[in-house]
Amino acid sequence: MSDFTSIKNIIVHNIGNKLREEEIQISKSLLKVDNPVKELLLKYFLSPFTSNEYYNLHHESEVQLNEVYTYITRIFENQEELLVQSINLAKHLYEKSTHPKVKAGEFYVVYFKRCMIENQEVDAIGLFKSENKDTYLKVYPKGDNFEINYEDGININKLDKGCLIFNTEKDKGYLVSIVDSLSRGSEAQYWKDDFLHLKPREDNYHQTKNVLNLCKSFVVDKLSEDFDASKADQAIMLNKSVDYFKVNDSFKIDDFAAEVIQQPEVIKAFKDYRGQFELDRDVKLMDDFDISATAVKKQQKVFKSVIKLDKNFHIYIHGNREMIEKGMDDANGMHYYKFFYKEES
Repeated sequence: MSDFTSIKNIIVHNIGNKLREEEIQISKSLLKVDNPVKELLLKYFLSPFTSNEYYNLHHESEVQLNEVYTYITRIFENQEELLVQSINLAKHLYEKSTHPKVKAGEFYVVYFKRCMIENQEVDAIGLFKSENKDTYLKVYPKGDNFEINYEDGININKLDKGCLIFNTEKDKGYLVSIVDSLSRGSEAQYWKDDFLHLKPREDNYHQTKNVLNLCKSFVVDKLSEDFDASKADQAIMLNKSVDYFKVNDSFKIDDFAAEVIQQPEVIKAFKDYRGQFELDRDVKLMDDFDISATAVKKQQKVFKSVIKLDKNFHIYIHGNREMIEKGMDDANGMHYYKFFYKEES
């Protein structure tokens, strides 16, 4: 965000869980806050947004049928609409808050000025929900002594759910960045999928992420099944896939296939699998694109090149298949790996 980003207006409602018949409490006016509180709110709302992963608001027919898109557009076109459209957004969120684990909480609609995104300065609308409260101790003097008490409140370092909708790429569903610290489990989908209804933006970040996922899926699901690849073979190909993305600035499908996969029959299987992957995930993979280093750094965490042998050993494989030999000990009917090395460190 730009150092000049500021909060112009803010409104807060309280959204309960509709399934539990909790109420929705609607504010009738904008929130009035002084500058010190605005600075704290800026930190609370904006500091979690550190990712380069972007989305667009989406609808299967046309984006104008996406409720959030419609309400946000009306605010961008006329800022006087903020209160009315925030109520529409609150009611829409309430309708989607039906999972048993969704907690009640404050729902903020915030208008930001001068946000810097991809080298352009635009306004943005933030939607945030705080669902968890922390307990704080309060120590204060009383006469010659001190007293201590407690109070529940919002930790400004822990934003539960949030999204920033930037006033750019309107025809594609606006440019959207999201935060969901509670993204585990099916209840988390109500924010990203049910309420916002997002799709990944078609950019280098998502191309890189999707192709890396394709590589992992192919190696884990197809390489062992169709080509009887061992765990060591799978680990080495996963490492080679990640290394390709680390050392190259751009991805080219034919170069990747020749350098990483190499064997013609496996290359053919990979390209066939890619087509099914696109259908299953509803994505379109490009043959050539610039590699996103940010996406590589994030995705490599899920590429675990580890062989687990019973409960006794975990072996981390980094490369050179010729230094590993697998076999069977006929005497006791147990499998074994033999490793060759020059130095022990």
